[in-house]
Parts: sequence; structure tokens; C-alpha cells
Amino acid sequence: MLRGAAAARRCGPGPGRGMAAAAAPWRRRWVPPAGRESGIVAYNSRSRSKEPLVLATEGAATWYSCGPTVYDRAHLGHACSYVRFDIIRRIMTRFFGIEVVMVMGITDIDDKIIKRANEMNISPVALARIYEEDFKQDMAALKVLPPTVYMRVTDNIPQIISFIKTIIASGQAYATSQGNVYFDVKSWGKRYGVLTTIYPDTQDEAADTDKRHGKDFALWKAAKPQEVSWTSPWGKGRPGWHIECSTISSAVFGKQLDIHTGGIDLAFPHHENEIAQCEVYHQCEQWGNYFLHSGHLHVKGSQEKMSKSLKNYITIKDFLKKFSSDQFRMFCLRSRYSSAIEFSDESMDDAKHLLQAISSFIRDANAYIKGQLICDPVREDVLWERLANTKVTVKAAFADDFDTSRAVAAIMDLIHHGNRQLKAVTKDAGSPRSSVVYGSIISYIEGFFNALGMSFGERQVALGGSDSAVLSNVIDELVRFRAKVRHYALALPEEAAEAVPAEGAAGAEGPKQEQKEKRQQLMQERKPLLEACDSLRGDLAAFGIHIKDRAAVSTWEIAEGGPAEQQIEKKG
Repeated sequence: MLRGAAAARRCGPGPGRGMAAAAAPWRRRWVPPAGRESGIVAYNSRSRSKEPLVLATEGAATWYSCGPTVYDRAHLGHACSYVRFDIIRRIMTRFFGIEVVMVMGITDIDDKIIKRANEMNISPVALARIYEEDFKQDMAALKVLPPTVYMRVTDNIPQIISFIKTIIASGQAYATSQGNVYFDVKSWGKRYGVLTTIYPDTQDEAADTDKRHGKDFALWKAAKPQEVSWTSPWGKGRPGWHIECSTISSAVFGKQLDIHTGGIDLAFPHHENEIAQCEVYHQCEQWGNYFLHSGHLHVKGSQEKMSKSLKNYITIKDFLKKFSSDQFRMFCLRSRYSSAIEFSDESMDDAKHLLQAISSFIRDANAYIKGQLICDPVREDVLWERLANTKVTVKAAFADDFDTSRAVAAIMDLIHHGNRQLKAVTKDAGSPRSSVVYGSIISYIEGFFNALGMSFGERQVALGGSDSAVLSNVIDELVRFRAKVRHYALALPEEAAEAVPAEGAAGAEGPKQEQKEKRQQLMQERKPLLEACDSLRGDLAAFGIHIKDRAAVSTWEIAEGGPAEQQIEKKG
């Protein structure tokens, strides 16, 4: 649906400096943007309510994401935010057909980077490049899609200087004799405070003596001795934090930005200050139509967020030594992106068990389709209806502020009903298999999770690597050979079976006794073969490879966290 007239005031020449206070009563109100409705309703921090997501260009979304400050390894709190927004991006693309153009800013110069570089006796540039690459590797390991473009602060210094000059010329910033430049919050009046409910005391920087007011924030910082710096009209220095994102986003998207994302801790002061800077620069009434914020990751038993400053963090690399990226993604899917989430081994085990339940269903359904799992006749009409209802529920959940927990619950309910009809029976009644309905359910479930960045293709997750296909074939052959040995050990030779006389025949007792003794002898001779088969199954289980002996064939599956892994963890 096209949205137009009501949004005509959104951008364009804004009120002059003297008009700021007079405009305040309507200025803080969010104005629905012009464009096309996406079919999604999202919670917008600007309006503090759910709003229809309207995009300026039909089928495309412009998205700015605050990126990392690259002075150290990323931790699980960072991972939670980036994975959650990656899931939202995938939902928009795969379920609603929206092409996302995403820009992520990389803060590669700031106080923390300079301090850490001095401690390590390397240049700030070298340090930043090391941890920028480290961050990108972490995101790839978590299966987070890269943005359309990464943009470094240090690659955009001339644009930042130009941006600051425009704000000064508009009367909302001032330079000091010490070479600093500050945004004049007081001059912006009540127009400051879009994302906050009260007129805030800005606490992001110390109240330097050359500020006019304590609430003012730095656009440009004068260089300290021996500190990396750039030449500017105000002397040597470097950008303030907030101006970076405003400049980078504007350099790519101009004054039209659909979506801006980041952790809830960035809402104030960072995003608040971005809005003020951009609305002055663009002389625009509303910059950034939708602000989406992810909730904090808390360590179990603590109300504090995971952060480096609190020293309560787990690096992404350390986390991935114990858990998989799919397990973490499932952990994130089980809650709303905007809510706080508690991390613990128990919550990760819950996510792991969900993945195992899904994998088990897919393997059993595949075995049923192949004829390896014999079941009673299936009520196809019930399963077709369940599948159709699940698709509707999932789409509705995603359209309602990207409610992944409700969508996953719908998938698990579908699996529950699918499993109810996959009960193995010992005797094949010869009824036709309902392969199509189970094939459709498998296809939908795998497609659902693949779209969200997870792998449920047969054995993909656990094997991985460039040799996964070869390894899978080797295990197939091993299990097939074991099955042949086992069947031989259990089978009664045909001639022995034929030698058994018909029931009631004269003199049957002698041959029957002889046959019984022969069977016992064969069982005794072949017992070591069965023991070897059982031993092999146990040994493979220790590596997470589980063999299931079915009526006709044996199948295998991967289950993460086998006994061997558990023993290693205990020893560690």
C-alpha cells in the first residue's frame, strides 16, 4: 500500500534556529514516512510503539547498522545483537521479498583504540586492522551476513570535517579556542530528546572546561600530544564518536534512511545525538524513520549486561569452542529481539535439545520416505492442514515485529504432529507410504531454518569442512558393511530353515532337536560378529555418530555433544 500525503512533511527545509522552541510541540511526534507498506509491523523507538514498516522504495530497504569499535575481540553480547538483526534482515529478504542495502560503520579510531595500541606498542591503525579482521571472522563463524558495505571512520575524515562545518554554519555547533568542536544541545531546544522520555543529562563525556554547557557533546576532539590526528579548520584532531555514524550514513543514503539499528545501550546518547546532527545537517524534520534496538544479553544471576567494562564477558571465539553457531542462533530465536535475554549453560542446552529434536524428526521422516521406517497408515489430511496452518502462523509471527519465538513454536508444533504418525511398527502391512506430505514438511522446515541462517540438510552441521562429502560417504560405506555383517550373524541359513519338517509330521522330534542344536551352534559361532557390531556402534557413538538398526537397513545420524565430548569437558 502506498503511503504519501501524510508523510510529505518528513524531509525538506527544517525550521530555522529561532523557530526550534516554537516547533517543539509537534516536532517530537513521529510522522509516518511516504512510501510502500512492507506488510511488517515493527516496534519503532522513535514513536515508542509498533508501526507499519513503510519503505521509501518498494521492495528495498536502506539500513544503517552501528558497527564495532575495533580495539579488542568481540564478545557474546555483541554477537547477540548482530545475530538478532541478521535474523531480521533474513526475514525481510526471504519471507517478505525486500532487498536490504545495509551499511555498517567501523569505528577504527577512538580513545580505547589509542590506549590499547599504546599498551601493545603498535600503531592505532595496525591495532584497528587486526581487530576489524577478527570481528569479520567472528561474524562469518556466526553466519552473520556481511553488510552491503563496511565503511571505516578513518576513510571518511574529509566528509566528517565537511559535515561538522555545515552544523557550525547552521548555528548548532561551536568551536573553542582549544580546538574542540561541540554540538550546542541548548540551541536545539526540545527538538533534542526523540528517543528519550526526559530532557537528559548527557553523561557520555566529561564536562570539559571549554564546553558552553555540560550537555554538549564533541563533534571534533583536539589532538593530545603524540596522538594520531588529522588536520582540520579547528586544528589537528579527530572525530567525536557520534558524528562518525551520521556522516557515514548520510554519505551513502543522503537524508533518506529507512532503518537504523543497534543495541539498546546505544539509544542514548549515541542514536539521540546522531538524530540531532543529521536533522541539522539535512535541515530535515525526521531523519531515520525506524530505530530498532536489541535487548541486552545478561549473564545468569546478574542484572548487568555482558560487557568488557564489567569484565563479565565471553569472547565469541571461546564460546564457539563449546557451542555451535546454530545453537547460538536457536538461543536467539527463542526470544524477541528487543527483549533482554539471559545466557547460561542451561539455556544453551535447551537450544541444543531443540536442534536435536528437529534433526531427529528430519532423519526419521527421511527414513520413512526411503522405506527404512515402517509405520501404520498416515492421516495425510491432518498433516496437510497442519502444514498449511504453520505457514500462515509463521508469516503472521514474522509480520508482527519479527516474532521469532512464536514462529519457532509453530514449527515445533508441526514437528510434534509429524512425529505422532511416525511410530515404527514391526510388521509391514503393505499400505502405501505418504511420502509426499512428509517430503513437503521436511522441505518447509529445512527451508525455514536455512532462510534464517541455519543448516538442517542431512549431516551438514556436524561434518562441515571441505571433506564433508567424502567423510559422509565413508561413514555410509562403514554402516552398510556393518549392516551386512549383522544381518549375516542374525540370519538362519536357508537350507537349515528348509530342513525343519512340517508341524505334526512323524518323527519330527529328532530333526527339530537337531535343528535347535544347529541354531545354537551357529549363534555361538556368530556371537563375536554381533559383539563386534555392537562395539563399533558404541565406539562411533562416542564421536557423536549414532547408528540406528532398523528392520531392513541401518541408518546413522550425527548428535553433537557425544559421550567423548562430555568426557573431554569433564577432564577440562
